[in-house]
Amino acid sequence: MKKFKGLLLISAIFFLLGGCDKDFIELNTNPYAVTDLDPALLFAGAQRSHLGGWETEHTIVQHFVNPFNSGATLGPNFNADIDNFNNGKWDGSYPNIIKNLVQALSLLEGSDRVNLRSMLRIWKAQVYMGLVDTHADIPYSNAGQAFLKGSEYFYPSYDDDAAIYADLEKELKEAIAALNPSGDFVSADLFYGANGSAKTTTATAQVDKWKKLGNSLLLRLGMRYSKLDANKAKTIVSEAFNGGVMKSNDDNAWVKYDGTLFTNGANGGLVNNNPYFYYAAEPLVEQLKTTADPRGPFIVATYANPSNPLADPKPVTDLASQFGVPVGVINTDLTKPAYRGAKGGGYNYSQMNVNVVASLTAPDFWVTYPEVSLLLAEAAQRGWIAGGEAAAKQYYEDGIKADIKRYALYPKSSAISDADIATFLASPGVAYNAADALKLINTQLWIAYIRNGTQAWANFRRSGFPALSPNKFNNLLNGGFIRRLSYPDYELAQNRTNYQNAVKAIGGTDNLTTRVFWDKE
Repeated sequence: MKKFKGLLLISAIFFLLGGCDKDFIELNTNPYAVTDLDPALLFAGAQRSHLGGWETEHTIVQHFVNPFNSGATLGPNFNADIDNFNNGKWDGSYPNIIKNLVQALSLLEGSDRVNLRSMLRIWKAQVYMGLVDTHADIPYSNAGQAFLKGSEYFYPSYDDDAAIYADLEKELKEAIAALNPSGDFVSADLFYGANGSAKTTTATAQVDKWKKLGNSLLLRLGMRYSKLDANKAKTIVSEAFNGGVMKSNDDNAWVKYDGTLFTNGANGGLVNNNPYFYYAAEPLVEQLKTTADPRGPFIVATYANPSNPLADPKPVTDLASQFGVPVGVINTDLTKPAYRGAKGGGYNYSQMNVNVVASLTAPDFWVTYPEVSLLLAEAAQRGWIAGGEAAAKQYYEDGIKADIKRYALYPKSSAISDADIATFLASPGVAYNAADALKLINTQLWIAYIRNGTQAWANFRRSGFPALSPNKFNNLLNGGFIRRLSYPDYELAQNRTNYQNAVKAIGGTDNLTTRVFWDKE
């Protein structure tokens, strides 16, 4: 009963503070005047930010495709700069998450709840890292401050993206150092609290998890500098590694959904909103097929009727039967002889597996040991941590094993045997070799990020892998890829001066080919 009441209370907080208000007067004030809540509940409300959308980040990195160009569906599959698809990270962070985090930190001023405060700072860094990676310069130092400091903060200025990253590095290091195993236990923590997905029961155990999470985020941040400043990347990565990162899937930061109070909203459209629009992209399906990836049947499937996948009691999941929609091809072409034609209410191509990865009860994984291990594989291969090629191979294989094992946490999945995993690791196109190390490592990260579009896209820009071909539907991107998402249109209307200053600072053009500071050619 206590757990049920807690879920209800957290659900109420999400309802109160989670509205999609879109101007900065609303974004930076607290219209409900919830000033006496336990800040731990505000923290729990902020632990579900935006992982990235199927039709945006996952489409850019060619996991997914919506081949319909019908106005409302015009977006990244057609290299289009459309507000509808650009705003997910922004709208998912500023009205809800940032407001909760800023208010919770304010309520904790003078408090001895050092662990809750540190967790809030760590998670705030994660949220802002994703916003910078998506948009470049963003409101940071003054964002979410209006209800605390007055109306002059209704329309916050934008901070330089590189300067924000520097501050996030500081925030992570300070917050990790401040965590105290003798301090407060944060029961409401959705990751490691009393009812968390990877729950702990003592402050000592919870602090150990959060130190690993904080250092794992510091590792992620450090790796972002790999093209910009290899020496800086090495320094940060080494510090994160030495501080102690995630060691197993038991350390994963993830949220589970029960299908009643909480459902996986990102997957709702794939089963409820004209499912025949949504397909797996050809590059993902071909990668899974050519390597006989044991995760493949959990990721993609074909259905008797693509317009109603949930009605199919036995979808086809064997990889030989899967075919992804080619990137940049419009739906009207899919019925032509060169393609696979129509099927039922849609097209004869693979969709996402709505019983597993795309289920309404599929968990969300924010930071995982597979990600950490694969990033360490690259760090070892580059010589940024000790061990050389032997360590790189071990981290690489450990990361893949852990990611395959992680699928046991999805609904309607089954365990994959160690023997099958060993066969996969030894197979052509997967087996580690030094000459292709960066390609192999980052291609596996691309697969491990199958439902974390923000990270899949950021790591693709950072590493250049997998070696995808640009979408040639048109030349709106000058033959390249989307490098950032433009600011919401309402910023130009409502926060004009600060918006214009930000556009000037990032190079003078608010478009899809401008690069964030770490994304060097």
